[in-house]
Amino acid sequence: MAFKPPPISDVFQQFNDVLGNKGLKGEVDKSVRSAVASALTRLDVVTREEFDTQSEVLNRTRGQVLTLEAEIEELTRQLDAQSEK
Repeated sequence: MAFKPPPISDVFQQFNDVLGNKGLKGEVDKSVRSAVASALTRLDVVTREEFDTQSEVLNRTRGQVLTLEAEIEELTRQLDAQSEK
C-alpha cells in the first residue's frame, strides 16, 4: 500500500506546534521581506519620497519652460515687427 502524505496545512500546523507560531512566522516573514526587497532592488524602483521630489522638480521645470517659450514668442513678435518697418 502506498504512503499518502498529509495535507500541507497539517504539516505547517505541526511545524507551528513544534516551533511555536511566532518562531516560524518570524522566519517566514523575514524571508519574504528579504525576497521582496531583493526583487525591488533588481527592478530599480524608487521610493515614494524620491518620486515626489522628482515630480516637484519636473513641475518647476515645466513652468520655467512655459515661461521661456512665452518670452521667446514675444521676442520673435517684436523682432518681426521691427523687421517689417
